Amino acid sequence: MAKTTGTTAFDLDINDLIEEAFERCGQELRSGYDMRTARRSLNLMTMEWANRGINMWTVEQGQITLAYTSPNPTITYDLPVDTVDLLDHVIRTGTYQNQTDINITRISESTYAMIPNKNAVGRPIQVWIQRRSGATDSAGVAVPPRIHVWPTPDNSQTYTFVYWRLRRMQDAGDGVNGQDVPFRMLPALVSGLSYYLAMKLPGADVRLPMLKAVYDEQW
Repeated sequence: MAKTTGTTAFDLDINDLIEEAFERCGQELRSGYDMRTARRSLNLMTMEWANRGINMWTVEQGQITLAYTSPNPTITYDLPVDTVDLLDHVIRTGTYQNQTDINITRISESTYAMIPNKNAVGRPIQVWIQRRSGATDSAGVAVPPRIHVWPTPDNSQTYTFVYWRLRRMQDAGDGVNGQDVPFRMLPALVSGLSYYLAMKLPGADVRLPMLKAVYDEQW
């Protein structure tokens, strides 16, 4: 029996990944436009993956210190601009051995709208997560998702909103970098890109059913 390599470092940069996808379509990667259109399809596909469900490698923990401000209480806090959604969240009080995580209930926009006094003060027990686009507005300012807590924090102690978020996958980049997926998802990534490209490349449409089936199976 031949000796194995002893390494487990195989990966694909964007160029190799796109070249493999073109070959599955029965095509060759020839021009700069081919690379550009493939990167565009790859970015669209990673957005589709975010809509399909929870991509575990994009789950990250974060926290926001909730501020007591008088006389105008702080109700709204921004999340990182690349946040897709929050999966879990708690209100944390204390530190180290005295730390306590307390449940905070997620409510809908309509439930939040029905709260008579949104400036009531106390320990926050409810949160409305406003899933804004994260895009840049006409003034060039990003519009991040945000949370609205109720009641607004009092000054009896420090409250920290601790959350676990689903973030967007990073963009395809300029071709020399890798893709923001773990190694086990590379087969699905190549299969999906092949399917996306076959919808655009002349003559590759005959392979669409096969490529779609492989993509679904790999995913």
